[in-house]
Amino acid sequence: MKNKLFKIRYIAVVLVALMITSCTDDLDRFPTNALTNEAQFSSLEGYKQGLVSTYIQLSGANNFFYRGYWELQELSSDEAVNTWDSHKTTELDWSSDHTESADVYKSGLYLITLCNNFIIEAAPGMVEKRGFSNADKAEIAKYYSEVRFVRAYAYWMLLDLFGNPSFATEQTLANGEIPKQIKQADLYHYIESELKAIDGSMIAPKTNEYGRADQAAVWSLLARLYLNAEVYSGEAHYTEAITYSKKVIDAGYSLISNHQWLMLGDNNKNTSEFIFTFNYNNEYVTSWGTTNVFALGASGVPEEINGMSASWNLYRVTPSIPALFPTHDTSVDKRAVFWTEKEEPKRTLEIESLSNSKSGYSIYKYRNVDRTGAKIPQKNTYNNLSDIDFPVFRLPEMYLIYAEAVLRGGAGGDSQLALSNINKLRGRAYANDPNSTLGNITSTDLNLEFILDEKAREMMWEGYRRTDLIRYKKFTSGDYLWAWKGGVLNGKAVDSKYKLFPIPVSEILSNPNLKQNPGY
Repeated sequence: MKNKLFKIRYIAVVLVALMITSCTDDLDRFPTNALTNEAQFSSLEGYKQGLVSTYIQLSGANNFFYRGYWELQELSSDEAVNTWDSHKTTELDWSSDHTESADVYKSGLYLITLCNNFIIEAAPGMVEKRGFSNADKAEIAKYYSEVRFVRAYAYWMLLDLFGNPSFATEQTLANGEIPKQIKQADLYHYIESELKAIDGSMIAPKTNEYGRADQAAVWSLLARLYLNAEVYSGEAHYTEAITYSKKVIDAGYSLISNHQWLMLGDNNKNTSEFIFTFNYNNEYVTSWGTTNVFALGASGVPEEINGMSASWNLYRVTPSIPALFPTHDTSVDKRAVFWTEKEEPKRTLEIESLSNSKSGYSIYKYRNVDRTGAKIPQKNTYNNLSDIDFPVFRLPEMYLIYAEAVLRGGAGGDSQLALSNINKLRGRAYANDPNSTLGNITSTDLNLEFILDEKAREMMWEGYRRTDLIRYKKFTSGDYLWAWKGGVLNGKAVDSKYKLFPIPVSEILSNPNLKQNPGY
């Protein structure tokens, strides 16, 4: 049986009250449970339930949190457009009353509250008081560090999207304080300090249960944080991005041979490349907030390809993305998995209408089939749920971070190693062999613009594009335009305020400590 979210049967009781209405209420209260904290955390089993609840909330296995985050990242960029509902995110034309980002904000704060509550209950003094054995105390100490990682990751998401969110730690929760607002640079430094604090106590790379964070996940998040440090804090830290991406690269990971195996229903086999994953299993995870939305949402892709059911006709790509590939099929670069529907009526490359699901190419990257092409058997009443695990971190991102940080002048890097690693990605893309020279580039070709384009090719629809375009100063400016940026077919520059999403109006009204982000 395919691996589940380590032990997905630990359905967390602390997720009973999932939906929230106010960051003020939810950052200064304990989660509403059928059990008290004393009862919940009276056994090792109870602690593991609490641990799993944080992973479930983060992964969207019981909600739309990560799906919402992904949509904010991709629909605001050139990588995806939305057929349904409002097109404000796609057009970079949202107001302070932006429902999509408000939902992500509230879900993130709820997850942080779960983490804060767990951290209080798993603190060494509290565990000691409850009389656990030494073996159990050692196990709970592992959970304690992992939940601090989950909290840091959640805060990174809020940092990247909102810049200046509400801020609460376990002390805020324990004291019943109304959360204050934290500035973007201060939140950056807090996340950095948290990750460094837990580094030594996390389980070594590749030794934790599949789907749980380890030391390499900490290093990966630090590498991503440092790559974007100038955006977040005003200070460049490319040397540190080199240091931590290299630690992951040296930790024993390797590329799988076939890029198209990455997002299949049996991709739990990809442990050589995957660093930290969200695990989904159609028998146990019944949510529309998982990778099913990427497989089913891809416009026009039929069930014999996506492995589930007919397409929702939800997402397409702008013409800017196919333009990055030598062809619009897999004949040269096998990552060019564009669904073009050449039968009548033909799918167009250009997106003449955001509401027309045939207007624009789609992609078939996410497929709920195994490596042989066979559908994964469905063991649920819906008959179209996903088994595709989502790699939050995988080795190619570390290759790309390392190369970009070297090119941006970070110290301690090796330009030849950077080139070699990028050519491994291209060898796999062109020949299903990381050691192939078929797609090789030279040192002259390796520049910052190439890295931006290569990341779009390698990690298309994996939730990075908005952040990358902001770092490259292309997101709001007129230096790079794509279809429907600014609400016009050929694109236009937009207000720089759109680099951050607004703090939800409902949160500002309920918490006197909050101020709106500039421009809203």
